[in-house]
Amino acid sequence: METYEKKGRAWKELNLGHLRNNVRELKQMVPPDCRLMPAVKADAYGHGAVPVARELARMGIRDFCVASVDEGIQLRTAGIRGQILVLGYTPKECLPELAAYGLTQTVVDGAYAEMLAGGPGRFRVQAAVDTGMHRLGFSWTEPERILALWRQPNLAVTGVFSHLCVSDEDTEDARRFTLEQGRRYRQVLDCLYGKAKSRFQTHLLGSYGILRYPELAFDAVRPGILLYGVHSSEADARRQERPAALYPVLSLKARIACVREVEAGEGVGYGLAFHSNGKKRIAVASAGYADGIPRALSGKGHALVRGVRAPVVGRICMDQLFLDVSKIPGVCAGDEAVFIGESLGQRIRAEEMAQAAGTITNELLSRLGKRLGTRVVAERSEPIYNIKIPGRKEACAPCCQRNA
Repeated sequence: METYEKKGRAWKELNLGHLRNNVRELKQMVPPDCRLMPAVKADAYGHGAVPVARELARMGIRDFCVASVDEGIQLRTAGIRGQILVLGYTPKECLPELAAYGLTQTVVDGAYAEMLAGGPGRFRVQAAVDTGMHRLGFSWTEPERILALWRQPNLAVTGVFSHLCVSDEDTEDARRFTLEQGRRYRQVLDCLYGKAKSRFQTHLLGSYGILRYPELAFDAVRPGILLYGVHSSEADARRQERPAALYPVLSLKARIACVREVEAGEGVGYGLAFHSNGKKRIAVASAGYADGIPRALSGKGHALVRGVRAPVVGRICMDQLFLDVSKIPGVCAGDEAVFIGESLGQRIRAEEMAQAAGTITNELLSRLGKRLGTRVVAERSEPIYNIKIPGRKEACAPCCQRNA
């Protein structure tokens, strides 16, 4: 197993033991013959596509989802085999790379199908079906246009899939619409079965679909944010209960560069946006918005320093930010500031950080800076929260949950 030990000024820490745990838990949420097809797009939601995909491959995962041809090439050149499905649009000039790297392209609509059919080489494709989101895909009312893909000699159709748009919402209207999307998708499949010239893979569910609509699982599911042990929002995390334990894979940390004494009435940082109401000890942490810490957290965020919460004060800079460590004894240069993760038994979760910044974890994590170092560890700790799975009995003890 490769080891990444780069820390430097600011870094992310990946716990592959937690990733392995999450894979096992997600497999228990779907039927035994349903495969995981993880979404490792956006650099695996900021975690690092290569180390994440390599660990998933070691666990037997053979299907991956990315957003672009470049993301697919990155995995191929890192030695990832199996199917890599490009979920997004690939322009005409990049079509040769699809074939050269053995990537599978989503057919986004009829016009795109014609472009692929007239392109150079032979392409593996999967057809997207628009069942109500109105983003990408053939309309669910026109299955014959999907069937026509099998008549194109240079297209090898490997799958037909759709995407849910309100499975993360906890309302009766959202549930009704999600079930209607499932009905429309099944109707399309019923029209294709027996007429298509080859077998094809079917998949509909992402993370929240897996949680709330396991009855809509088909050949595969596409876990995204939950694969990384994170909910999209703090409210979602609070709504979930036992028994399936998910473990956050990522921590975000930085070094304290220096600690300064600030007298009452003095200002700190750009615009002198923070004025001390008394004598303060201000630590400068070596991370800023270029590292993925949103500027919106200025005056609102926190970091853990020596196991104690230190508030962010003043405006967050591109490369540094300020922490009030007046109530934390002994803070000095070289100490760790933990923005996501654990320090001496205290935790800050990605959901909490995202809420304070007015966004969701999907955006927060996928915007982590490219210059962050990466450290990979393999151990597993206690879960930060548990997830309720419809129809699954609660295990008798945490060890039973992990080994079930």
